[in-house]
Amino acid sequence: MAQGSRKTPAGVKLLKANLPKKLCAVCGKPFTWRKKWARDWESVKYCSERCRRGS
Repeated sequence: MAQGSRKTPAGVKLLKANLPKKLCAVCGKPFTWRKKWARDWESVKYCSERCRRGS
């Protein structure tokens, strides 16, 4: 399997390059979707806890 990819339970190939991206509201750096943010991706504004505390 290629680096940076994995298969979903349905066997569909998932590439990191295809994940949604946002810019951090504090530092402006781009960050990508994480599984732990799946339920509330629309409300995620910060790339890290450090940036969240610094706002």
